[in-house]
Amino acid sequence: MTELLFRKDAYLREAQGRVKEITAEGGVVLDKCLFYPTSGGQPGDSGELLWEGGRMTIATAVKGAAEDVVLLAAEPANLPEVGQVVQQTIDWDRRHRHMRVHTALHLLSVVIPLPVTGGAISAEKGRLDFDMPEAPQDKAALEDDLNRLIACNMDVTEEWITDTELDAQPDLVKTMSVQPPRGTGMVRLVRIGVGKETADLQPCGGTHVANTDEIGRVRLGKIEKKGRENRRVYLHLD
Repeated sequence: MTELLFRKDAYLREAQGRVKEITAEGGVVLDKCLFYPTSGGQPGDSGELLWEGGRMTIATAVKGAAEDVVLLAAEPANLPEVGQVVQQTIDWDRRHRHMRVHTALHLLSVVIPLPVTGGAISAEKGRLDFDMPEAPQDKAALEDDLNRLIACNMDVTEEWITDTELDAQPDLVKTMSVQPPRGTGMVRLVRIGVGKETADLQPCGGTHVANTDEIGRVRLGKIEKKGRENRRVYLHLD
């Protein structure tokens, strides 16, 4: 199993790793991986690998078998050898924007307290799909509420509970289409705020900013009808 460095420190930008496998498709699997793999609506990280005598531009990362992360090249390139030590560097600006959007979307689910049926993240914007038969009457008020929450400078932290504890608290799960990341017997929760001042607490495997102040001001874009009872709400970084 790959050691997930992004899980230990979402702000780590460079790290070494040793190649433990080259897949049949030419993907690189490391024993310690800095790159977040595509999952939960969040894109995989991009960046590069450097080793003695070689360089590889990484277009994205995807999940492999047994919690491994597979790094995919942007174009055909020479590959490192199994056992070789490589230097990993992620595209930090892109990753950090993903973190800002992701945390903002968690807060969007607070100001619109309805079941979430889908979502997606990019470096410029994100969106959530809600079980929302009728469109909001005052989008500007929702945007103001969201920006007020962001401006509270709340810490964003993680904690872990067992699968059984999560099953006993089904209200923690807001997403109807994406199930919380399971498989190890423990589930990661992301908390925004502290104690009684907690604004949001839900299962999530993605990367987030350490404090909502990093998000900056956001604006709500168009709200699209997606089916009889679904609305898609777009969120943009300013």
